[in-house]
Amino acid sequence: MTALERQNLIQKIAQLPDQVVELVAPLTPAQLVARPLMPEWSVAQNVHHLVDSHMNSYVRCKLIATEQKPPLKPYDQDAWAALPDASDADIRVSLSMLKGLHGRWVHFWRTLSDEAWARTGLHAQYGEMSLERILNSYVEHGEGHIQQMKRTMAAL
Repeated sequence: MTALERQNLIQKIAQLPDQVVELVAPLTPAQLVARPLMPEWSVAQNVHHLVDSHMNSYVRCKLIATEQKPPLKPYDQDAWAALPDASDADIRVSLSMLKGLHGRWVHFWRTLSDEAWARTGLHAQYGEMSLERILNSYVEHGEGHIQQMKRTMAAL
């Protein structure tokens, strides 16, 4: 991946919180927790999940940047999404966390040395993961959840 390609992906990470805020702003609490496309998550669960998932990934990135091939612990995202704090209609804290987290993450990405991009960690499910691979996969992850929220909203 070229430096320009990485910068384009980093810009997408930077834009995600504002895209999510704009998308969910018109929704009522009932719409936020509705699940018209079972078993897909509600819009609220998607918002809370983005924070949970991206927080985990941010920590993994920091481990990769500071340790030699650290283990990257998986977690059960469906179990996390079923917890009360991850299914509540009040998404204000999660939106704030997403914005702050992405601000830090973007700074992390933009200040990585060229050599650091090749560093890796070992994920129990996905094998060896470089920082470059994580950047790409989390851009796709964010975009995928925006699409899921749009499908849910269209079904309301």
